[in-house]
Amino acid sequence: MYAEERQDHLERLVVESGRVAVADLAREFDVTTETIRRDLAQLESRGILRRVHGGAVAASNSSRIEESVADRRDRNADAKLRIAEAAMQLIPSSFSGAVALDAGTTTGLLAEHIARWRPDAAHQTLVAITNSIIIATIISENPDVEVHLLGGRLRGITSAAVGTSTLTQLSHLRPDIAFIGANGLHAQFGLSTPDQEESAVKTALTRGARRAVALVDASKLGQETLVSFADLGDIDTLITDAAPAADLGAALREAEVEVLVA
Repeated sequence: MYAEERQDHLERLVVESGRVAVADLAREFDVTTETIRRDLAQLESRGILRRVHGGAVAASNSSRIEESVADRRDRNADAKLRIAEAAMQLIPSSFSGAVALDAGTTTGLLAEHIARWRPDAAHQTLVAITNSIIIATIISENPDVEVHLLGGRLRGITSAAVGTSTLTQLSHLRPDIAFIGANGLHAQFGLSTPDQEESAVKTALTRGARRAVALVDASKLGQETLVSFADLGDIDTLITDAAPAADLGAALREAEVEVLVA
């Protein structure tokens, strides 16, 4: 196979899978790892991919890329809906206590379910805590739920409050369950997000709750973004839509994380 043909094939692989490994490619094409690295360097110079340790990722897979909630709402929508439905099983009609939701599209779908929540008895109380204006607005339609909207500096791209004021408020709260989204979940890097201030809020929610539940669709498993906000051992439960790959699954088991596949 000529270099040009091999590089065309490499381009298709990285676009389809999002990430490729040098060692695997060398075996597949029956060439040396040095040859694959030269191919990847050529593709990187053309803006097709970005080289990382041990391989390459698609150029669009940047640690700093962050899209608005509106832009992400319809992506992997079926998977996110199943995850939200599974998460809602943790808040049955007999539940009485406080839950926290951070900003995101999957937590937003969970908020729509909470907006329809009804208690078994009149004396029950459900408190919903969030730093997201969008989520607070959705849940506020339910008269049976008391909404606590955290204040702070508003990030327009996520409609979420961040900063010192937000963190101070969270330091005085200990919800029964925190539902947390992530842009990446990796065996070594843990849970991550592109923004430092949003990361700090996610850390506070994760560590401050009695039970931390990560809602992460399968497209983000094995991925890393710029800022790690929690180790795998910091979460109690992961709800996703497909079984994690072997290395991530082993790391989750070692960290004693309950994995629920919706």
